[in-house]
Amino acid sequence: MIITLTLNPCLDNYISVSGIEPNETTRSLPVKQYAGGKGINVSRAINEMGGETVAFGLIGGEEGHTLTSLLFAEGVPANFTPITDDTRACFIITNDTTDEQTRISPPGPHVRPEETRKLLSQMWQIKHKPEMLVCGGSVPPGIPPDIYVLIINESRKHGIRTILDSSGEHLKEGVKARPFLVKPNVTEAEDLLGRKLVSEMAIIRAGKDIIAMGVEIAVVSRAEKGLIAVSADRVVKAVPPKVEVESTVGAGDCTVAGLALKLAKGESLVEACRLAAAMGTAAVLSSGIGLAKKPQVKKLLPQIKVEVIE
Repeated sequence: MIITLTLNPCLDNYISVSGIEPNETTRSLPVKQYAGGKGINVSRAINEMGGETVAFGLIGGEEGHTLTSLLFAEGVPANFTPITDDTRACFIITNDTTDEQTRISPPGPHVRPEETRKLLSQMWQIKHKPEMLVCGGSVPPGIPPDIYVLIINESRKHGIRTILDSSGEHLKEGVKARPFLVKPNVTEAEDLLGRKLVSEMAIIRAGKDIIAMGVEIAVVSRAEKGLIAVSADRVVKAVPPKVEVESTVGAGDCTVAGLALKLAKGESLVEACRLAAAMGTAAVLSSGIGLAKKPQVKKLLPQIKVEVIE
């Protein structure tokens, strides 16, 4: 089983328009709503692929109720902790004329210390010990900045490997706790290391530097160029075929889901990268925030070019 943790879930509202004129009324297609947030998207993708998962997170208000209902409608098990304030609503606006996307993400609700403690207590009381915990995304107001350090350390005490997918200060702090795997994109890796990564070799060196921090596996995602994964004894590159992009929302989360599904079963880094690249690519073929679909992933798997560089 793979459990996920989303500290700052969101009710994603997907809005499609033919164009936007300032100071004018913009007509859109009917708004589509999805349960969102990094960990929740990972659980959705794992569930779609037939894996066993439970999503943990903090949920409040009408938005939180709607999010929970949407998740359960997909058949994704969740164990959410209620909070006093409302779950945030995010907006993804797609201009169908230009294919440009605008994402609006508020900071999220204020979380009280007792609400955070209750959430973490619920996580460690799960009946069947999971093989892996995936956590990441933004942290709402009220939660201490070193929260991922606390979670990763506690996870280790329970014998659970952790995948961290975050950015900025939360990634910098979280790495200090030596998670099993981190998956920054190129920009996030540049921010973590304080230098530009302008070539494939630079990305490989970056992965090795992240490994030197105590992380077992560093995976740097490169959008349409695929990903590069670095462990202590191996460097793996996975490159997907060129596809027509519908939406990039959730592609990184599907990549993480693919890594978790294979590595939780003890399979090789090569096969984990192959599935991760296939799931990330399948996600961009889905409109809205539909994430990767199993039939599309199966179709893409043989087209993923995987190379062991070292």
